[in-house]
Formats: sequence, C-alpha cells, structure tokens
Amino acid sequence: MAADEDSASERARELSFHIAHSPDPKDDVVRSLTRRRRKQTTAPAGPPADYSDRIGQIKALEKLACTPDINHRGYVRQKKAGKLWFGSEIGSVAGDVKWGKEKSEQGTEEEVIIAFTPSNSVQGYGRLNGRKVVFTADDYTLRAGHADGALMEKTLYIEKLALSLRLPIVKLVDGSSGGGSVTSIRQSGFSYIPPLPAFDQVIAQLNLGIPNLGAVLGPAIGLGAARVTAYHFSVMAANVGSLFNAGPHMVKGVTFEDGLTMAELGGPDMHCRNGTIDNMARDEYDAFEQIRCVLSCLPNSGFSAPPVIKSGDTPDRREDALRNLIPRRKERMYDPRRLITLVVDNSSFFEIGALWGTTAIVGLGRLAGSPIGIVSNNCESHTGGALDALGSQKITKHPKLCDAMNLPILQFVDVPSYAVGTAAERSATMRHGVNLAMAYCTTTMLVFSVKQADRAA
Repeated sequence: MAADEDSASERARELSFHIAHSPDPKDDVVRSLTRRRRKQTTAPAGPPADYSDRIGQIKALEKLACTPDINHRGYVRQKKAGKLWFGSEIGSVAGDVKWGKEKSEQGTEEEVIIAFTPSNSVQGYGRLNGRKVVFTADDYTLRAGHADGALMEKTLYIEKLALSLRLPIVKLVDGSSGGGSVTSIRQSGFSYIPPLPAFDQVIAQLNLGIPNLGAVLGPAIGLGAARVTAYHFSVMAANVGSLFNAGPHMVKGVTFEDGLTMAELGGPDMHCRNGTIDNMARDEYDAFEQIRCVLSCLPNSGFSAPPVIKSGDTPDRREDALRNLIPRRKERMYDPRRLITLVVDNSSFFEIGALWGTTAIVGLGRLAGSPIGIVSNNCESHTGGALDALGSQKITKHPKLCDAMNLPILQFVDVPSYAVGTAAERSATMRHGVNLAMAYCTTTMLVFSVKQADRAA
C-alpha cells in the first residue's frame, strides 16, 4: 500500500513538470527573433548603400593631389626659384596610389590611402574672362615634368577634347613636356621609346582657328617647347622662362660649351628677340594677363565670329592729334604706335612680337568694339621702315592668324622698299618678302589699307 502511494506521487510529479514546461509555439518565435536581433547588433556593419565610402576616397585623393608636400625637394626647389606651384590651382587626381591596411574602431579592416603621387601633367577645364577653355600644364615639382609617365597620353586626350568641343586651349609649359628623365635612364640602364604621335591634333586646331595659347613658365624642352612655338600666341615669363632643344648638361657633351645657364642657353632675351616666342612677360602673372587679353579678341573657333564688346569709344570720334602726327618732310620720322592707338578704341591695342622683327608692328585691337588685326610698318626702325627678313616673317604670320580667327585687317602702309645690302641678302630678305606677298594673296579676310606718307612704295 505504501509502495503504491510512492509510485503515485512520483507519477504526479512527472506530470506536473511536463505541464509546467510544455513548449509554447509563440515562445519559440520570440526566442528566434531575439537571437536574430542579437546577431544583427553584434555583426559588423556592411558597406553603405549610397557609396559614400567610395566618394570619400575620391575626395581624399583630390585633397592629396591639391595639397603640396612642402618638404618635397621639388616643391622646395620650385619656391626657391620664385615660381608658382600649379597644383594649388589645378589639381589632378590621376597618379600612382599606394594602399595599406588600417583597423577601424569596430575592429574590422578597411583599405585607406597612405601615400599618393599626383600626376606631373595637369589637365582640365577653366574659365578666362568668363569663357570656358581647356588647359594643360606641367608640374615641375614632380619629376621635372618628364614625359615617361602619363604626360603624353593626357596631353593628347585634352587636345582631342579641345578639337571635338571647339574650345580654346591654354598650355602652361614648365618642364620637359616630351622628354624622358636622364636620372631614370641611369637607374634603369635603358631608355624608353618616345611615343611620338605628337602633333596631328595641334595642326588640326591651328587650321580650324581654335585658339592655341601657350606660356613658358620654366624650362621648356622637347615636345612642350615645340607645341608652344607652333601656337597662335606664345609668351615667356622673363624671370623664370627658358626654352631649348637640349639642356646645359647635354650641350656640354655635344658642343663643349661649358657652364651655360638656362637663361644663357635659351632665355627670354634670346627667344623673344628672334621670333621663337611672341612676347616677353615680367612674370607669370603678367603672362596670364597677356593670354587673357589675346583670348578676348579671338573666337572659340574659326566657325564663329570674334567676340564683340560694348565700347565706350564712339565710332565717330575725331582725333585732332592725327593732323600733326605725320611730318610733311619725308625725311622725318613719327611714332607709328601712337598713330595706331589714336585710331583704334581707347586702350584696345595689344602688340604682338614687339622685341623681334622691329621693322614691322603687328597686334590686335578693336574698332567700335569689334576685334581686328593690325599691321604697320615702323619708320622708326634702323632701316627707316624698309622691311627686312625678320619683319617680313613677322607680318607673314599675322595675316594667317587673322584669316584663321575671322579678323579683318587694318594696315598702315609706310614702307620705302625691302631692305637692301649684304646684310639683307645674307638673311634671305627676298625669300621672306615673297612669302609675305603670298600670305596676302591667300588671305580670305578683308584688308583695309591706310597710306600715311608720301614715301610709301
């Protein structure tokens, strides 16, 4: 009897246990959701849906490219030479990127930028006087602007872009722009093969009247020098500019000219006086201002008209000073530049090539706000106004520029003849004089001539 009671009690305890702990389906669902929430809160976060991490990396690259390393020897050298650093104005994000691992606060690993070398060739868009242009510039602080990086490919791309969009192009030369690095060749033991696809886009732009404007703001060597020489307008900063086919070290080994500086080999006093470069500027800022002034008179391409501005100078203005400017006696001289400035709109005359071919004067100006090309003989020159070889070359180039840019020509004629004598013959005055005549015969623009003295032949 007692055994039966014990058995019944044991059985009752088992039943009560099972009744108290019977599984509830709802409890299982709650526990499952709780486990999921815990997993979601403890698991590492995935990449954001809006690509903000990638955008942040791009912005970091842009910031690095536009921030100079002030301790870099190239930057220090640039500043000691008194030159501007172009990367501060026109940053580039193309270059070599090095990646490293860094732990985040959550203990995960992600890739971050630890070092960055921007490109030594800077390309992009900009605005000059409110007009959109494309530009290409060398960064001399990085590998002295050598072309053994991506310089050539980037330059050709921006030139093709200017050709396709018919936008003016501005080139700022400060480096080899087409030559390799002697230091790199010594270290590697061999030279790269220069890719010379080179010049097709430049010629096409020149022929289509797409303004090509170049500034030499440092040593210009190789294809960069060739490009800026071929451009419609070129200017060299007198304080830092130079241009040559090969630098002083190579010249020493070839011609045994020792101890040459860059200025002595190809400085502004040489190339702004022999016609290689059109104009000399005081410094880089003056060079930029001259480029802006020239561009203000030129269209975006030969398919459009030059920009006309509202002039405060009335077209019917009379200048009484012109009555007394030219002497009655043919033997006496007068100031032809003053004559030009009195005729055109006030402060609109911009002279091109003032230091070379001094027997002639050429430039740009405005009449009633419309841009024109200007050609004049220079009776104050050493030849008394007779055209020599350099003067003929200077005038020959100008009608071609005006023809490409749809600029009518106003010329002031006061020339007794071509220069004569042995010096004139040695410099091929006849040949260059004939080329001048051919340039006038082939131009399609209107030419207005003013004969200003009885001695004009």
